[in-house]
Amino acid sequence: MSASAMLAAARKTLGMAGRPNVVTRDYASRHGDVFLRAAWCNMAITRWARESGNATAVLPEGDRAYTVWCAEDGERLGLWYTGTATNIKRYAQPGAIVFFDWGGADAIAYIDHVGIVERNLGDGRVQTIEGNTGDACKRRVRSASVIAGFWNPPYAVAKPAKPKPTPNPTEVAVKKLPTLKRGAGLKDNDPLKWHVKTLHHLLIARDYAGLDGVDDTVFTEAHENGVKGLQDAAGLEVDGVVGPLTWPVLLRVA
Repeated sequence: MSASAMLAAARKTLGMAGRPNVVTRDYASRHGDVFLRAAWCNMAITRWARESGNATAVLPEGDRAYTVWCAEDGERLGLWYTGTATNIKRYAQPGAIVFFDWGGADAIAYIDHVGIVERNLGDGRVQTIEGNTGDACKRRVRSASVIAGFWNPPYAVAKPAKPKPTPNPTEVAVKKLPTLKRGAGLKDNDPLKWHVKTLHHLLIARDYAGLDGVDDTVFTEAHENGVKGLQDAAGLEVDGVVGPLTWPVLLRVA
């Protein structure tokens, strides 16, 4: 295991564009076709780690496609640094997993994107390799203004992965949530009404203003429009259906 091997795997992907691609197909082969056309920045981290023999260090809780959970892995290990210029200059090493929030916050809950540090430029900026930047794998230069934080995987000292790691409680809960689309909750005694109510109030928490006077137990056209706007902003397929990729984005509410 080594950071250099992780970076070598990332460099092999440079220039790849569009989806489905080798990264999304690899992830979908283990987790389902829903990931073939999903945002793939964290799927790229997963592939590079597995391909380079660094899964134990980079993926302590298993494969990741959702940036927040990948950041939380580093936080649980006590390796998380917030994205200040001082921290970046001192601690961001080649091979670090670096997370971005385009809104400029340093909170894990608001992370939008992820890449890997290729070089620390010594002035609070890093050169990165990122999947799914403009739907391609490219080098970028990023500064503290958009870096939410980072962690340095323990490449040289990683312990063997546990055969049955304790699942992330949030991830388990999200996987149990039903798929919702327009019309859910319309029938009397429909158990989905409670999930539609959750969706309704999460959309409001995400500043969607189109639900004044709308029934919060029936999935209406107004809810569908709010979901589509959220999906578009998150780089997901815009279909207005709340499924396994949309629920985590909705739940990113502090």
